[in-house]
Amino acid sequence: MEILQALIQKINTKTKPLGSLGLLENIAIQIGLIQNTLSPVIKNPSLLVFAADHGITAEGVSAYPKEVTTQMVYNFLNGGAAINVFCRQHNIALKIVDAGVDADFENSEMLIHAKIRKGTSNILKIPAMTLDECNMAINKGAEIVLNEYKKGCNTIAFGEMGIGNTSSAALLMSRYCGIPIDQCVGKGTGHNKEGLKKKTAILQQALNTHNSSSDPLITLSTFGGFEIAMIAGAMLKAAELNMVILIDGFIISSALLAAYQLNKNILKNCIFCHTSNEKGHRLMLKHFKAKPVLDLNLRLGEGTGAAVAFPIIQSAINFLNEMSSFESAGISKKE
Repeated sequence: MEILQALIQKINTKTKPLGSLGLLENIAIQIGLIQNTLSPVIKNPSLLVFAADHGITAEGVSAYPKEVTTQMVYNFLNGGAAINVFCRQHNIALKIVDAGVDADFENSEMLIHAKIRKGTSNILKIPAMTLDECNMAINKGAEIVLNEYKKGCNTIAFGEMGIGNTSSAALLMSRYCGIPIDQCVGKGTGHNKEGLKKKTAILQQALNTHNSSSDPLITLSTFGGFEIAMIAGAMLKAAELNMVILIDGFIISSALLAAYQLNKNILKNCIFCHTSNEKGHRLMLKHFKAKPVLDLNLRLGEGTGAAVAFPIIQSAINFLNEMSSFESAGISKKE
């Protein structure tokens, strides 16, 4: 690839030893390839937090009650959550998407109304959503990203909020990757050893209830959440629009698993921002052959890992565009 060789050449002539900026060099090359330019730029970065409730919380899979989803949406809208802090710090535009919260919210400049219905069904009994609902969620996610793109955004990140969504993510991971559920299940919002054991048993029961399907949409509609399906659709549209996609932790990576089943080329647009401390995430990253930017033992969700990694990604762009070459700086190269 001509552009690849040109990017490598540009980086290798900067005033530094070869390869000395490590992963920053890889990021600069990746974004240059996405944008097909030697001078890539991040424009109007945006982070969308998708929120929804999950029917499986009725089985006690979470350490927190499902009402926390609604309460956290209000916290986001009031500017008080971690993701608000980090987005303000790095000038990332933040929007909250009601994908399926069991509550009615008044209009807010920060809120996007996209509710499919008030929470998924209990996966232990029936599929989380119908195939029609799943497709509606995917299409709605695509529409939301298209609107961001039309506003001049070329770099997008996703976050999530939904009590019970680590259960959905673990089930999707198990089915899509063929990994036993006990290797996919983590503490979520903070289970102790007994809680984790109970959660694992319930999720195994959910897998046993539903036949395995080779159709990725059936798997997503059976085990996913409205926010996860919507994020998958949003990722697919972002890739189609050739945007840079910043991948957060466990839940967001489970949405990427679904999107990847539908478009294998999506990974070229994805920068994996961090390694979550949620148990299954390292195996997910291994599945994607990904090398994340950060490993800070985060497991909050909300898109926080992507927001915290953002200035490092910006640094990769800046050194590529602004750092002197040996020739321009009049510095002798290594013999």
